[in-house]
Amino acid sequence: MDSGATLDREVAHHAALDARLVDAVGGIRLLGLTSWPAGLQSPFLASVARGQPQLPEVDYPKLDFSDARRALAALTAECDADHPLGRYVQQSAQSWDLAAQLLEGLGTAAVDACSVQLFGSPEQPLPGNGPSTRDAARHFIQIATELDHELLAPEEQVPVSATALQLQLQSDLDAFFESRIIQVQLDPGLVSKAAAGPARIRLRTSARFSAYDRAQLFHHEALVHSLTALNGREQHVLPSLALSSPRVTATQEGLATFAEQITGSIDIERLKRISLRTEAIAMAREGADFIEVFRYFCDAGQNQEESFASAQRVFRGVPPTGGMAFTKDTVYLRGLVSVHTFFRHMLAEDRLQVCRWLFAGKMTLTDAITFAPLFEAGILQPPRWLPHWVSRANGLAGMLAFSLFANRIRMDQLSPE
Repeated sequence: MDSGATLDREVAHHAALDARLVDAVGGIRLLGLTSWPAGLQSPFLASVARGQPQLPEVDYPKLDFSDARRALAALTAECDADHPLGRYVQQSAQSWDLAAQLLEGLGTAAVDACSVQLFGSPEQPLPGNGPSTRDAARHFIQIATELDHELLAPEEQVPVSATALQLQLQSDLDAFFESRIIQVQLDPGLVSKAAAGPARIRLRTSARFSAYDRAQLFHHEALVHSLTALNGREQHVLPSLALSSPRVTATQEGLATFAEQITGSIDIERLKRISLRTEAIAMAREGADFIEVFRYFCDAGQNQEESFASAQRVFRGVPPTGGMAFTKDTVYLRGLVSVHTFFRHMLAEDRLQVCRWLFAGKMTLTDAITFAPLFEAGILQPPRWLPHWVSRANGLAGMLAFSLFANRIRMDQLSPE
């Protein structure tokens, strides 16, 4: 039998399964369905102002994804796990099924258990059997507490309104894409300060932004989250590469945070915010309730609105009484270390092209390696858009080479001369 014909048949088979997957998961909106209504903030802050803070009362919907889960189980059974496309579709379907289980258990301990399976926990070690994610978070919190006021210039502390940032960011994006590809919009009900989709970036209307936020949103939200979704839409064989599958969350957030790091867009306050969320998740899982976590963020220097939004992220989908958490925000530090290590490894092997393929859709680091023959054969398409720092191979290689060298030097080996 002709090997090319067999390959074409296997590709067509798994492409059809992937299309079925996309149809099956349309209603599984993990972040949207776990988020709290915007109207809960004002009553809570009013109770804080009275000196009698009351736990928010969250009424979660009863959801049934049995039809979607049956469809996912059926297509999973038809996957060839020995084929790279079959393995990808199978693992994607399994992660979507777990997300559906989480949503069916809103308001119960099932959310904590499922989110740990999807995103990990604060106690999970960093790649390479390093310290735990929580230990790393505490390290950055300590550094930030000691240095943040010294490292911030006065002009960096002037807040920018969401309306002003909307205009600035829209101009940046129009210039990059040379047309209006992504729309920047204001959203009064958004939980986080910003969120990105393929065609729009939303900013929370009430949020205030720092000078660093403009660059962070451009490189993190737009040129990773939005751009990978746009490039994923170009993948006719695997249309699910345009979707934010739960299994790709760590790579997506790690890649986006790495983009901030390598472009010089990340600051100590940003690392502190990420790290505070990890510590807060650990506190909640150990029994802290919403009020205690809210106060933790306030004591760390966030204003009350930001503290409510941060605590809300920790308690998405779970009761506010403590003992459980939504652990998604633990992936940032772990993902950053994973992506940084991956890029350095690809540099050492002279395979930076694999790093560029990461932007061809929403995939894991392992997917990018597994898909290499498919990119080379033209079955998967290279990214239509690439951030400038990725497309400039010499500059990227130079930065990574320095990082590789610097990590071999201990601080006590350096001379003050």
